[in-house]
Amino acid sequence: MKNIRKTIHIKVPREEVFTAITNPLTIELWTGYPAKMEAIPGTRFSMFDGDITGTVLAIDPPSLIEQEWDFGSLPEPSIVRIELFEENNKTRIELIHSNIPDDAFDNINTGWKEYYFGALKSFFEN
Repeated sequence: MKNIRKTIHIKVPREEVFTAITNPLTIELWTGYPAKMEAIPGTRFSMFDGDITGTVLAIDPPSLIEQEWDFGSLPEPSIVRIELFEENNKTRIELIHSNIPDDAFDNINTGWKEYYFGALKSFFEN
């Protein structure tokens, strides 16, 4: 099992970033794929046309979303924690993704960089 830590900066206020990562209509805009998401702990979510699924564990608008991602049977759950910090009308995003199965690590790491944060950053800054 491996972990990922990333810091990303986006040139918009954190409320806009929070909405973009929790509203299914906005998620579809920046990913290009259907999404199911409710900003309610205990609800199931699906992104990238079902390639990523799991359960919302915690929400604290506009600063925190925590999810458990599905990877089948694992000894410990794979947890994604995204914290948003306001810095001069910009957003600093801190990601911690823990307990990633070794065989999925490279794909997940690339996915975070290119398809999640890369697409989100392009959505707001291009």
